[in-house]
Amino acid sequence: MGNDFQVQDRFADGAQYIGGRLRSGTSGRRQEVVNPATGDTVYTYELAGTADVDAAVAAAREAFPGWSGATPAERSEAMHRFAAVLAGQADDFAYAESLQCGKPVKLSTGFDVPGTVDNTSFFAGAARHLEGKSAAEYDGDHTSYVRREAIGVIGSIAPWNYPLQMAAWKVLPAIAAGNTIVLKPAEITPLTSLMFAQAATDAGIPDGVINIVTGAGRDAGEHLVGHPDVVMTSFTGSTAVGKRVAEIATSTVKRLHLELGGKAPFVVFDDADLEAAVNGAVAGSLINTGQDCTAATRAYVQRPLYDAFVQGVAALMETVRLGDPFDPKTDLGPLISHAQRDRVAGFVERARAYATVVTGGEAPGGELEAGAYYRPTLVAGAAQDSEIVQSEIFGPVLVVLPFDTDDEGIALANDTPYGLAASAWSRDLYRANRATREIKAGCVWINDHIPIISEMPHGGYKASGFGKDMSSYSFEEYTQVKHVMYDNTAVARKDWHRTIFGDR
Repeated sequence: MGNDFQVQDRFADGAQYIGGRLRSGTSGRRQEVVNPATGDTVYTYELAGTADVDAAVAAAREAFPGWSGATPAERSEAMHRFAAVLAGQADDFAYAESLQCGKPVKLSTGFDVPGTVDNTSFFAGAARHLEGKSAAEYDGDHTSYVRREAIGVIGSIAPWNYPLQMAAWKVLPAIAAGNTIVLKPAEITPLTSLMFAQAATDAGIPDGVINIVTGAGRDAGEHLVGHPDVVMTSFTGSTAVGKRVAEIATSTVKRLHLELGGKAPFVVFDDADLEAAVNGAVAGSLINTGQDCTAATRAYVQRPLYDAFVQGVAALMETVRLGDPFDPKTDLGPLISHAQRDRVAGFVERARAYATVVTGGEAPGGELEAGAYYRPTLVAGAAQDSEIVQSEIFGPVLVVLPFDTDDEGIALANDTPYGLAASAWSRDLYRANRATREIKAGCVWINDHIPIISEMPHGGYKASGFGKDMSSYSFEEYTQVKHVMYDNTAVARKDWHRTIFGDR
């Protein structure tokens, strides 16, 4: 994998994709893409400046009439070709994603890439199924119907944890609905977003429909969000940055979609299958080295199972294999950077003053010392209001707390500002149903944690944001709903005119 893929050659013309071609940025500032498993620089490029954002928005605006005017069938056919191109380049995408993120190759080949191909196929079909109310004579004298129309140029910002999938989640529903888009990926992980846009061009999607500007958030990102020709902003990232995005977007009366932070609870009732819960907790907390806004971060375990759960999770975490992301046997790769590794370690080190680190809590040495690795970590004995329970860590750290009653378990699950995802573990149907009703999160899994599917929506409650990615619900974000009403009476003076003309 990747033997014929030379990053510096592939993107020699630059890391901006505007109007169907690669070009260099104009900010005057250089950026390195670093392999976090080794610390080696794999690509250096010039960041986008405001002029590049302007050019990308202009290209998207120019492409909008033709793309939005295409029939749903034409857009669908183009997106089916897009899915086929992506599938044909799967190995290159997996290599590039693992290279820039440090993901184990079994994650990029088994999750990121096939998930993106599936998302593309789903939206290729969804492009032909924009829903609205049936046309009818709701007041007897008029026929009403609803149109769903593309809204214009979308300006989206995606994070570094799932660069390929997040590019797809932003781009696909937008273009399926007939919009054009300018996407700003994280400047440290631009490779697969650029490849995604190139694949769209290879599939025959017109130039300018998908544009990529790779720049810093305070320059390219804020200029994109505030651009007068951008009609909607979709942002995925931290809640703190999301607040800034919202300030800029609302000042220009843009439509806004925010998918922000998470602190997902993992609630284990005393009748749960303990083995399943232990396996689910380790997998759910360590997915993507814990750099997942839906990852299990807070395990609440009813007291009869608590000790056995702690022992089981610690023992299983200690079997997880850290190593070279391109080794198929590697279970856990590095964090995205040394800075992120140090941030995660800081949470754990501060927690030692008030909690117990059961396992992990350190960076490995030896041949992994040059990478941004951190061992799977379990923390017990923390208070509910402590930093490590309340704050998003974004690393391979699980905190476990006991609870006594079902009421207490659900209350603790809801006791953070976030509400993106959660899970509950029970063999009791009524307990499980209660958890799905009362836990305030955009997704609640029962007896599992993490799986997502293209047909179902992803989005949060509370400080985790609003709006939905994936599924047909995402068209609510990317279409304008228009009511059209026809008079059926052919009468010049309508009955309601009496409110103006009186008895004349």
